[in-house]
Amino acid sequence: MNFVDDDFELKEIQRLEGHTDRVWTVAWKPHTGINGVPAVLASCSGDKTVRIWEQDSTGSFHCQAVLEETHTRTVRSCEWSPSGKHLATASFDATTAIWENVGVDFECVSTLEGHDNEVKSVSWNSDDSLLATCGRDKSVWIWEVLPGNEFDCVSVLQGHTQDVKMVKWTPNMDMLLSCSYDNTIKVWIENRGDDWHCIQTLGESNSGHTSTVWSVSSDASGLKLVSCSDDLTIKVWILNDDDNRMIDWNIEPAWKHVCTLSGYHDRTIFSVHWSREGIIASGAADDAICLFVENNENEVDGPTFKLLLKKEKAHEMDVNSVQWNTGDRRLLASGSDDGTVKIWELVRRSGQKMPST
Repeated sequence: MNFVDDDFELKEIQRLEGHTDRVWTVAWKPHTGINGVPAVLASCSGDKTVRIWEQDSTGSFHCQAVLEETHTRTVRSCEWSPSGKHLATASFDATTAIWENVGVDFECVSTLEGHDNEVKSVSWNSDDSLLATCGRDKSVWIWEVLPGNEFDCVSVLQGHTQDVKMVKWTPNMDMLLSCSYDNTIKVWIENRGDDWHCIQTLGESNSGHTSTVWSVSSDASGLKLVSCSDDLTIKVWILNDDDNRMIDWNIEPAWKHVCTLSGYHDRTIFSVHWSREGIIASGAADDAICLFVENNENEVDGPTFKLLLKKEKAHEMDVNSVQWNTGDRRLLASGSDDGTVKIWELVRRSGQKMPST
């Protein structure tokens, strides 16, 4: 799809109400919204619950289930396993819950304990074999997924000096990214012998952020990374992945900064997410959502990006989370301090839907 010559808009499809406090995170279930399978979305909130929303035959979303009475404080993060079999939820009650879809119900099949206090984020690796969590205790935990819904902590990573806001696995290898209130992104890999260690810190000294880093997201290839911050910027990084030679990332930097997007949000940028087509969505405390696409006109010094559109007043309050669906339609979900989840579709301004990919 040529995003240069056409004029697009982000059209609100539906406003989902039900949470009684701010919505922190939205997460699409993998393999839904495609090939006739209804799209399914999870949202988590300060109201201590997780809601599961499912699309019906008319295209409308309805609340299919409310996961409650497990977490005793804010549910800060939720993420489906790549297989879609499990949903992990991270809470300020210092636990991470693992949910399994049993028929029409969801059952909590495991509770992970160990963090000293609030768990801020949870992330599955690409083959469902590892789970990462992070929290206000400045640590990152890596859990091995065992048969029978058992989870074994294989490493506790200490390196950040402040609250860790998010963890995220890259899609095509077991490389873990963590971002923090200490203004940095850390890159973790496993050595021989199950020893996890930090191979790179992306900070101000190497063109990184100058304030809290709230969110990171990889593109579909895993070779590009986008991050956002309290410093009002979005930064794009590329992986040093030369196929012609073996790279020792303990010696050479894994990620290199290629461009900074600034001036598009005027308050803290809380969330970024990269679609499979390469569209970056951002959500911020200015209540707006921005979309960016790669600018193919000048790639001499690496990729650059330009604003595709800005949706002012996407919500009545801060936009805490944005996530693209990977299905047939270009659907974007957003969650906000206003307590709502919104479903958007990227369409041509003429009103004609963009063809499916």
